[in-house]
Amino acid sequence: MTPPPLAAPWRSLFLSHLASMDSPEFTLSTLRRASAASSARHRRSSILAAPAYFPRARTCICRGFWADLPVNPKNDAPLNPAGVWESDLLTFTTDVRMDKMEELWEDGINLDLRAARGTDPGSPTTQKVGEELWEEGLAARKKGKSIAEVVKSTEEEKLAGSGGGAVVEAVFWAREKGVQWRVRGRAYVLAPDIESSPEGREVVSLLRGRMRRPSSGAHPARGEEAEWSFAREITAHFGNLSPLMRGSFRNPPPGVPIALPVEGEGLALGQKVTDLEDPVARANFRVVVIVPDELDQADLSDPEHPRRWIHTHVGAGYGGARHEWETVEVWP
Repeated sequence: MTPPPLAAPWRSLFLSHLASMDSPEFTLSTLRRASAASSARHRRSSILAAPAYFPRARTCICRGFWADLPVNPKNDAPLNPAGVWESDLLTFTTDVRMDKMEELWEDGINLDLRAARGTDPGSPTTQKVGEELWEEGLAARKKGKSIAEVVKSTEEEKLAGSGGGAVVEAVFWAREKGVQWRVRGRAYVLAPDIESSPEGREVVSLLRGRMRRPSSGAHPARGEEAEWSFAREITAHFGNLSPLMRGSFRNPPPGVPIALPVEGEGLALGQKVTDLEDPVARANFRVVVIVPDELDQADLSDPEHPRRWIHTHVGAGYGGARHEWETVEVWP
């Protein structure tokens, strides 16, 4: 019988450092693929040149570990049963209209998961090549649409749902402890379709592979495991935010010039949302889960004797039965 997975060896220390911070802020780094025009300006002229990527970074707020939502007594949302699942997967929330959403899909959904599904044409993660693209382009032209219009429409539909899988790095600086944590892994976006779409169900399957029973050893009551819902957890994350923060998801579209008219009914700054099912705010609200593959822990609290460790996930892989971590101390 395969023993149950254990909590990551860095988890408790990381949580204590997170608690020591005035605000659990971190810098999220992503890669943005340049447009064809921009790419041509920034790279050498070569038919074999690789696509150009540009680094992007922004400050985010860590919302705790997935399936272990921080307690907020003001949260009126229905909560999942406690003590059913826990994980080492970091979470943050964002607006689907933000530029970074495209960057969270850059590499598509997990390649191991795609390989496991093979070339099933019904799979939402099957890559289309050759004849399929030509046939789609031909069908689009027959309908009076350009291929660019079809690609844009498909991209918008993709970003509106669950998925992701792009590589990211999240950097935390616990100033009081003098420790820097660099979390490297892949990010997955949880949208309202998390339990209803093929893409959403693939993300659920992937994340469940990195979830486990709580380390306390207590077994959930009968039926609680079946009752635990990804959709309910997303709503609980929304409820954990203040009404003003929930209202930010009813702001005008981020990045649009303020000189232009605001498209969309009821969009304005400074709104407070108390309805947990507000249709506009919930349509824009997303939970993002970072699945870590490596952590770089640098303890700089003692200038005369700094230390550094690399924690690497060496388990069975996404969806596997057992997960372990290997820790190696390296020169700082």
